[in-house]
Amino acid sequence: MELRAYHDSLEFIPEFPLTSEPLRIDCIIIKKTKDIVIKKNLALIFREVNLMEYKNPNDYISVEDFYKVYGYACLYAYLKKVPITSMTISFVENHYPKKLMQHIKQIRSYTVEKTSPGIYTIKGDILPIQIINNRLLAQDDNLWLKSLSNKLKPISVIKISNEAVKHNKSARIKAYLYAITQANARAIKEAMTMSNDTLTLDEVIESTGLGARWEARAEERNKLSIAKNMIELGLPFETIVSATKLDSEKVKELFQEAEKKD
Repeated sequence: MELRAYHDSLEFIPEFPLTSEPLRIDCIIIKKTKDIVIKKNLALIFREVNLMEYKNPNDYISVEDFYKVYGYACLYAYLKKVPITSMTISFVENHYPKKLMQHIKQIRSYTVEKTSPGIYTIKGDILPIQIINNRLLAQDDNLWLKSLSNKLKPISVIKISNEAVKHNKSARIKAYLYAITQANARAIKEAMTMSNDTLTLDEVIESTGLGARWEARAEERNKLSIAKNMIELGLPFETIVSATKLDSEKVKELFQEAEKKD
């Protein structure tokens, strides 16, 4: 009613749901000892509650992502009754977010300071914000975060596996190891031929369950090769299914492929 003079120019949407899915942040790191100083490059800005958002290697942090996570911080402060000044935000990605950096400097008038290789601190807001380009991190300082990549080299795979076994962490970081082995299968295989301690690599791969998958795939390829040879020899459909234990539909597809070639 207060804006009735502008009724034709405005749209009113009551009780509008902002999201259709639960809001989630990738990780929250909370200081159990509030006054502890963490002497680690990625944690120098840390305060009591620290939100971290990670982008996979094929994605990037957009301007929209920035405001989404910033909104999460404000919502967390409201729900948990935490002062916004006790929080920080960290973005981790595998690129330099050029458009976001331009927006931050030109639109928000923030300043950006490169505090260490791959780490950019944004200043000018009420809460500290940093962007971490994990591709540029030093491996000696940030082995685990830097290795969240799909472009690992075999030598990096060997170092990760050695560290995991050395600190008896393979089981605890199973999800992490599974992610990097899935994304770097070729580097893993090369590392296994290079490493003097193949047992260590075998143990790491076995802990992720990827070794069993590789074996299953190799066995499947072997069965397919045998089935193709049997088809060329003119053996009956039932015989091939019985001998190879392949799914009958798969064998039918092989017969169809052979007919097309003929």
